[in-house]
Amino acid sequence: MTRVLIVEDDPQLVRALTINLRARKYEAEAASDGTAALQLAAATPPDAVLLDLGLPDMDGLDVIRDLRLRSGVPIVVVSARSTSDEKIAALDAGADDYVTKPFSMDELLARLRAAVRRTETAAPAADDMRIVTTQGFTVDLVAKRVTRDGRDVRLTPTEWQLLELLIRNPGRLVSQKQLLQEVWGSSYGTQANYLRVYMAQLRRKLEADPTHPRHLITEPGMGYRFVA
Repeated sequence: MTRVLIVEDDPQLVRALTINLRARKYEAEAASDGTAALQLAAATPPDAVLLDLGLPDMDGLDVIRDLRLRSGVPIVVVSARSTSDEKIAALDAGADDYVTKPFSMDELLARLRAAVRRTETAAPAADDMRIVTTQGFTVDLVAKRVTRDGRDVRLTPTEWQLLELLIRNPGRLVSQKQLLQEVWGSSYGTQANYLRVYMAQLRRKLEADPTHPRHLITEPGMGYRFVA
């Protein structure tokens, strides 16, 4: 049974989440602050975490960073903070997804299922990855070669850097800020238009239908995700 740790200081919301999770055959445990959450996670590592950022004893970002030091457990942020900068900060800290309050319970549980599923079916660790194959194209990360329908696809250095960064984080949402800073440099953290242009170029070269991509997915306002 999948064990979910709920980190939330609103008792009514905790009760609603617990009821809905248990009704869907999850095991649910709750912590009302960051300290208790980290202690529970250390004692009995959860399979997933639903995390509020506005905790009474510490910022939820610090909880994410601490959890990331010890595991790759899926973390779905559930927060009233709704600006792009706040979402990006959570994703940069290591969150896998972000749901803004108020939310649909069905949507939240769907995102939780997706986050758990990505972990269960995750590709090999980055250091062990060499060749990544999708239905549409194949990427050799060591040879830095991309083929589609048996033919080489020529990518610019920037296109390759973007593609490689996404592929080395399979299924995980990579924030706009992280992509910009790692590909263009620390002074380009807000130039989202660069990403739109280069991602459009990658899709034209790699996706069967660039207007409805299957592998290079946009998460509006947050970042991009590679799905094999």
